[in-house]
Amino acid sequence: MREIVLIRHGQTEWSANGRHTSFTDLPLTAEGERQAGRLASQLAGRAFAAVLCSPLQRAVRTAALAGLDVTATDDDLLEWNYGAYEGRTTSEIRLERPDWTQWQHGCPGGETAGQVGTRADRVLERARTMLATGDVALVGHGHQLRVLTSRWLGLPPADGALFRLETGTTSVLGYERETPVLLRWNA
Repeated sequence: MREIVLIRHGQTEWSANGRHTSFTDLPLTAEGERQAGRLASQLAGRAFAAVLCSPLQRAVRTAALAGLDVTATDDDLLEWNYGAYEGRTTSEIRLERPDWTQWQHGCPGGETAGQVGTRADRVLERARTMLATGDVALVGHGHQLRVLTSRWLGLPPADGALFRLETGTTSVLGYERETPVLLRWNA
């Protein structure tokens, strides 16, 4: 059966510093460029029926450096909208709200896990139709891809908290017989 390859963009200044980054359109750092370039060897020789990509430059640049031809950008692959918490670290947020996690509490002026899950479900619906003709690559952001993985596995969106995802990595979703499974993580 066909596979969905998840590709998290390379490092940015804010991802290196633990700052929540959704709509701020940051470029890759030099390390992020190297990470994205290393993905090319992992993906070499692999044909994709479709490559869907977040429209933000960190994802688009990662796809290009990884040697992928993006067939479409998809706003549903945008990162979790952190609203008022954009650009802040979890430690900074917890000075005001000690028990905060985005997975349980969402972000003021931004999204909840359920809202990100709704977007992930739409991406997966599109990807499943494309799997009939080949593998599909999804190039995006850490928290969105974690939620997407939860939804693929039939888990609630907040269970994305269980899947730590590093920058500049690939992960693979697929099937064991007809059951959706996680085949590879953080490669």
